[in-house]
Amino acid sequence: MKRILIVATTTGYQTRSFGEAAERLNVELVFATDRCHQIDDPWRDAAVPIRFYDEDSSVQAIVEASRVGPIQGIIAVGDRPTRIAALAAEALGLPGNPPAAAEISRSKLATRQCLAAAGLRAPWFQPASLEADPRALVHELPFPCVVKPLALSGSRGVIRADNPTEFVSAFERLRRILSEKSVRAARDPANDIILVEGFVPGQEFALEGLVDKCRLRPLALFDKPDPLDGPFFEETIYVTPSRAPLELQRRVHDSVQSAITAMGLRHGPIHAECRVDQDDIVVLEVAARPIGGLCAKALRFQNGTGDTISLEELLLRHALGECTDYLSRESASGVMMVPIPGRGIYRRAEGIKAAEMVPGVEGVRITAKPDHVLIPLPEGASYLGFIFARRETSDEVVRALRAAHGKLKVVIEREVKTVMSDK
Repeated sequence: MKRILIVATTTGYQTRSFGEAAERLNVELVFATDRCHQIDDPWRDAAVPIRFYDEDSSVQAIVEASRVGPIQGIIAVGDRPTRIAALAAEALGLPGNPPAAAEISRSKLATRQCLAAAGLRAPWFQPASLEADPRALVHELPFPCVVKPLALSGSRGVIRADNPTEFVSAFERLRRILSEKSVRAARDPANDIILVEGFVPGQEFALEGLVDKCRLRPLALFDKPDPLDGPFFEETIYVTPSRAPLELQRRVHDSVQSAITAMGLRHGPIHAECRVDQDDIVVLEVAARPIGGLCAKALRFQNGTGDTISLEELLLRHALGECTDYLSRESASGVMMVPIPGRGIYRRAEGIKAAEMVPGVEGVRITAKPDHVLIPLPEGASYLGFIFARRETSDEVVRALRAAHGKLKVVIEREVKTVMSDK
C-alpha cells in the first residue's frame, strides 16, 4: 500500500476529508501533527507528534516514521505546516517546495518583499514591531491603509484605517489579538511583527491550483461577489467558474504564475488571493497549500467515465505522481462561509431544513458548538458554518447561497460576566 504524509494541525476539518479520499484510493495516510506528545495518541490517528517551532526534531521524527514504510508523497494542510512539509520532502528526496519558498508563502511580509523585488505590482508596505508606538508611525503613512498580522489566517486581525485616529485604534486592537495566550503559545516569531500596507481597491479573486515542475495548472478561479472593502475583511461567498472576462482570467493566471516563479514554488497545491485594481492585477498572497477547511467541498471533478473526484483525492493522486490533467471540474458551484452576526453565547441555528430545501443547495453545515462563545472578526478565528450549492451557472449558485442564508436564524445570548465577591 502506498503511503502519503499529511502535515497538519490537529484542528483541521480537511484531514478527515483526506482520510475518506485515501480509503477510496487504497492509500495509507501518515499524519504529522502538533498533537500533545505526552498523551498516547489522543486523536486515535497514530500521528507523528511534531512541533512547528522545533523543525530539526520534527523532521527527524518524520524521517524515523518513514523507516516503518516508505512515503511516496507529502501534502501540507494549512499555512504553518508548509515549511515542515518542505523540509521533510527535502530530507526524504520527494517532490516538494524549497523550504525558503515555503517560508515566503506563509509570511505576508516575506511575500511582499519577494514580489516587490521581482518587480511585480504590490501595495506599499512597512513592517512594525508589536511593541511599536502607533502614534509615532502615523505621520509617515498615506491613507487608506491596512494593518495585518503576518501569520494568522482567515482575515483574522486584518483591519483597514482611513485616518490617523483609526490607524492608532486598529494597531492597538491587532496588538491585543497578537498578545493573546493562544497566539503566543504558537511560539511563532512572525507574531511579533505587524504589517502596515496600502489598501488595494477592486474586486477580489481566489485561484486554486496545482504547481508541477514550477508551472501552474489552475483548478478553479473563484469570484468573491461581496465587496471586501473593510474595515474588516470577512469573506463570505466563493463561486466558480468566474464570471470575469476570459482575458482578465488569463491575466490573473499569468500574474499568479509570475508570483509562483518569484517565490520559487515548485510542487504541490497553491491557494492564491489577488485583486483587480482598475486594470492592474495585484497578487496579495500565494499560499503553498490547498483551500482551507470545509471550503474544499465546493470543488468536485470528474474523470472520463463520469466518476466524481474530490479535491482531496485529486491532491493525493498528484502527490503520488499520477497525471490528473484528464480530470475536469463539475458545473458551477460555491460555498458561503456563514458570518458570525455578533459576539455572544451560541445556542442554536434555526431554519437549517428550510435552507437545505432551496434549489441548488447541497448542504448546510453548522460548525459552531452550542454553549460556546462566538467571536466575530477581527478577533474571531472561525465561521458559524458553511452552505454549499451547485447549479448550472455561477449567478444561480450565488442566488441559492443568499436565499439559503436568509432562511437561517442564529440564536445568540449575550455573555453575562460574573463578579467574584471578596466576602
